[in-house]
Amino acid sequence: MATTAKIGTTTFTIPSDLEIVATRVFDAPRALVWEAHTNPEHVRNWMLGSEGWTMPVCEIDLRPGGEWHFVWRKSDGTERGMRGVYKEVEPPERLFLLGQRLVQLVEFGE
Repeated sequence: MATTAKIGTTTFTIPSDLEIVATRVFDAPRALVWEAHTNPEHVRNWMLGSEGWTMPVCEIDLRPGGEWHFVWRKSDGTERGMRGVYKEVEPPERLFLLGQRLVQLVEFGE
């Protein structure tokens, strides 16, 4: 995936009323970025939010038809959760998943 984006910068485009495309360039091999994105031990460390949130539930069954379930907890006890199913899993290139009000395609380029 050729890009002129700066490492560590996320860019957003809106190609249609139903799509948001986020692009981020990492200074790491694709396989490592895949691992960080699909291993619960790593996901719970970066997919947080503002300060004070943790991810006590981070379940990933990484296979087509497998489910994912995330729960975030704020220091005041507030909780938010999401769950869904993986439709396509093509390591280390592509994930396609569905969730509550979410359709997400993740592509990992070189």
